[in-house]
Amino acid sequence: MHLDRLNNDIVLIVDDVPENLSLLHDALDEAGYTVLVASNGESALQRARQSRPDVILLDAVMPGMDGFEVARRLKADHLTQPIPIVFMTGLTESEHVVAAFAAGGADYVTKPIKPQEVLARIAAHMQNARQMKQARSALDAFGQATVVVRAGDGRLLWQTPLARKLLKDYFACEQEQAPARLLAWISEARQAARESREAPLVVARDTRRLLGSLHDPGALGHEGEGDENEVLLVLREENHAAAIESLMAAFRLTTREAEVLYWVCKGKTNKDIGEILGSSPRTVNKHLEHVFAKLGVETRTAAANLAMGRMGMGVG
Repeated sequence: MHLDRLNNDIVLIVDDVPENLSLLHDALDEAGYTVLVASNGESALQRARQSRPDVILLDAVMPGMDGFEVARRLKADHLTQPIPIVFMTGLTESEHVVAAFAAGGADYVTKPIKPQEVLARIAAHMQNARQMKQARSALDAFGQATVVVRAGDGRLLWQTPLARKLLKDYFACEQEQAPARLLAWISEARQAARESREAPLVVARDTRRLLGSLHDPGALGHEGEGDENEVLLVLREENHAAAIESLMAAFRLTTREAEVLYWVCKGKTNKDIGEILGSSPRTVNKHLEHVFAKLGVETRTAAANLAMGRMGMGVG
């Protein structure tokens, strides 16, 4: 391996023919990649999970588990799903090419293998994979709950750790398939976007609620719109109890005063707050007067602004 080309880019080659493994290994090693090899489907899955390669070169036709099944399993596992797969095949018939992409392949090269062509394809996918990895790492580091869903079949193509936790908590979702309720909301939200209106996702659970927004370039009828569109969901959890406790500590409020201030921050009227808390509007107003005195303000707008500024609360 060239010492001046050392990097952390890893390529996993999966082929049952030793001559092909040797040819590709030498070419990729010479180009500066870290190269791993597997000669069957089972070992390919194991090495992919252990090493998380940046690109996988996958032989389509192998004894036992073929490349199409290997690809399907890789894409069904959230640990290996993001890895781009380049199929290697001598089967140029259209149905096999379609099968390669349907199984999750990003590209394909035909046999006999031409090392320079493979290197060019690898370089392109490596760059894309690196950019995606950086973006995902940034989202993970900042604790963002982001999900990418393929609208056509409801598959969860990618999700941050926080998003995975929220989907499990609110939808009991542990598979790589979006829950029916979430898919129904995506359909509703896309239609709302076409009509220039909003259809936010709101799922309540005890004192918490999950909010979701849709970022879908295809929703407005851009070219490429269709059931295969990938949609980006941004999820955010609000915990009423935690926010109320924070308001109590920050402004030395009673529990009821903090609850009233919390719902004022959410834009609720005294009547609304009374219905939520099981109190009369008159009682809510009394609590609000105490809140104003403790915060040193005279209006509900000023109280809400002060509370949201201090606590970093968002308006639901």
